[in-house]
Amino acid sequence: MIRRVLPHGLGRGLLTRRPGTRRGGFSLDWDGKVSEIKKKIKSILPGTPCDVLPDTSHLPPEHSDVVIVGGGVLGLSVAYWLKKLENRQGGMQVLVVERDHTYSQASTGLSVGGICQQFSLPENIQLSLFSASFLRNINEYLAVTDAPPLDLQFNPSGYLLLASEKDAAAMESNVKVQKQEGAKVCLMSPDQLRNKFPWINTEGVALASYGMENEGWFDPWCLLHGLRQKLASMGVSFCQGEVTRFVTSSQCMLTTDDEMVTLKSIHEVHVKMDHSLEYQPVECAIVINAAGAWSAQIAALAGIGKGPPGTLQGTKLPVEPRKEEEPDPANLEVDHDFFQEKVWPHLALRVPAFETLKVQTAWAGYYDYNTFDQNGVVGPHPLVVNMYFATGFSGHGLQQAPGVGRAVAEMILEGSFQTIDLSPFLFNRFYLGEKTQENNIM
Repeated sequence: MIRRVLPHGLGRGLLTRRPGTRRGGFSLDWDGKVSEIKKKIKSILPGTPCDVLPDTSHLPPEHSDVVIVGGGVLGLSVAYWLKKLENRQGGMQVLVVERDHTYSQASTGLSVGGICQQFSLPENIQLSLFSASFLRNINEYLAVTDAPPLDLQFNPSGYLLLASEKDAAAMESNVKVQKQEGAKVCLMSPDQLRNKFPWINTEGVALASYGMENEGWFDPWCLLHGLRQKLASMGVSFCQGEVTRFVTSSQCMLTTDDEMVTLKSIHEVHVKMDHSLEYQPVECAIVINAAGAWSAQIAALAGIGKGPPGTLQGTKLPVEPRKEEEPDPANLEVDHDFFQEKVWPHLALRVPAFETLKVQTAWAGYYDYNTFDQNGVVGPHPLVVNMYFATGFSGHGLQQAPGVGRAVAEMILEGSFQTIDLSPFLFNRFYLGEKTQENNIM
């Protein structure tokens, strides 16, 4: 494949100005320029090497085994585990494409950085338990020679959930599952809650659950930096650009129900370079869709959801950008009225100290919101057979990224999930209408 380049001109500057010269102030600098002219003429003659080559270091490679669309923590985690688990060191070429190198609108950098195991689904509990272990031992995973150790500033203060009389039985059931999976969570009566947290108003609270280990918050930027630094040392390539097209091949086949379906395979990704109308084609074997809130747009580029309604080919990836419950996700401006009218009254009622506190600063970030069941989408698409998903986690993607990245890498390298079975998070459930119900979306 021929890399497209724009030839540089010979340039200007053969005339130089010298102070005080006559005839308009210009003189020919023959001594300094004759040899330069000869070199430039020689460089463009047939059969001679060209000295004036354009800088292509910012371009992606022409070939990569895996192209990961999205350079947030989920995409980087997939890249890390692919390199970590590959059979032959250095054998797999991995490219991460991120359109915003500043991460100014990326969910990773705008996240609070919370981690919690108090879910109702065993799969979500297992993912967060593994992530807690990963974060606590971060330098065993992401250490780089001659680089200072990472400090995630992990604060294990725990999550506290409150339930009314109506929801108390569900909370008890959830905590039972959490303990079965190994999470350290305890139940508290209103009296126990008041004793441990005397600043909480327990009116209307029938039961509480509290995470005693491996819950709290950490620095998302440090995790992002650590992953990028480690991946660079592992030979992963990075590119700032936007994926605008997939080139695919297809073949038709009959299902067991005698339904004709078309299987697609992506073999080339077009990456539009920043501040340019040009694109760079990248041949590849596998594409990872980790584009977060914009992953549905990336899926649509591959034709996902563009078939007849009610068919597998017509089933869209149901992920869209959301700003929690704020009404307008078109931008990341903070809706202060929403906070004052919808959030503040509940805070002040539950914690009276909030009545005297004032908001000093605020920011907003996007959820990659799965409108179907608010759970992640992991693994391959059934028809675009070499596109894999790591998206749609609706607010808990950051905390589960280490486990999700490992699961996707296992599926690619081994053909199945090996450590945590994430089959309930496969794409097929959208077509089948089978929700993976999580009762504790936070």
